[in-house]
Amino acid sequence: MQKRKLGNSNLEVSAIGLGCMGMSFGYGPAADKQEMISVLRSAVERGVTFFDTAEVYGPFTNEELVGEALSPLRGQVVIATKFGFKLDPNGGPRWVGLDSRPEHIKEVAEASLKRLKVDAIDLFYQHRVDPDVPIEDVAGAVKDLIQEGKVKHFGLSEAGVQTIRRAHAVQPVTAVQSEYSLWTRGPEAEVLPTLEELGIGFVPYSPLGKGFLTGKINENTVFDSADFRNIVPRFTPEARKANLALVDLLAKIAERKKATPAQIALAWLLSQKPWIVPIPGTRKLERLDENIGAVAVELTSDDLLEIKSAAAKITVQGNRYPDNLEQMTGR
Repeated sequence: MQKRKLGNSNLEVSAIGLGCMGMSFGYGPAADKQEMISVLRSAVERGVTFFDTAEVYGPFTNEELVGEALSPLRGQVVIATKFGFKLDPNGGPRWVGLDSRPEHIKEVAEASLKRLKVDAIDLFYQHRVDPDVPIEDVAGAVKDLIQEGKVKHFGLSEAGVQTIRRAHAVQPVTAVQSEYSLWTRGPEAEVLPTLEELGIGFVPYSPLGKGFLTGKINENTVFDSADFRNIVPRFTPEARKANLALVDLLAKIAERKKATPAQIALAWLLSQKPWIVPIPGTRKLERLDENIGAVAVELTSDDLLEIKSAAAKITVQGNRYPDNLEQMTGR
């Protein structure tokens, strides 16, 4: 497995990481715990060193799963987790708002350390920007945790460029995590140039479009009732039908390269910048192997030009989140 450095930091990780959320949250009922422990440990055997979780996934159960699976392999892996949501005080499965008050950040860090079974959190992201707490206070709280040895690196998720700059001035930001793929190109306009200027790494989540870019989903696919794609505008049957043009483009290039559409989608991301590390999620070993295989797929400048010009003619249908969640991005 190739390695990449996240920006100017000394944080080196596998070129492709593993997003762990879907193992216990978001895509229908949680998967079998022992099976997921096996997938996580198999990922390490295959050279994956970068794992992504958050307290809100479950809540809590995903961090516990990752902690249990990876604790015997602690020296070989980098675990990222996140803070910033206000969880249901009655223990419900949903968050009830945002909370990035410094005292809350520190409470979350202590709880995450226990669930992950670690002495320090490798990368601690603010999950969503909290409009009620100045980002300088957030960065300052993480800076305190870094000085105490409880956190190693600071990250932001779905933040806008002014927030990134203000945070970075207080505590250097190692990585920004936002949705980015061939069907979510938003970060290209402002975020990626800003990260390049500041020397910050970029971690695309949903690099396979929540499964859509794999070519395994069409307008007739039925999702489990607990699958959050049921409320995503981009996943209405009409939108899926219209968006298949993008999958057709990937499939055409995949055939030529003797690869899969998913591998082309990931290889395209890897070719954008050397400091980009996508984190596709999966519950299946064969999909893990497929995703890792993307590192070996070489896209020439002609291939990239072809993808660029073909993708420019395709208008993606549907927002990537319902309105209430869309408002929480890009702040």
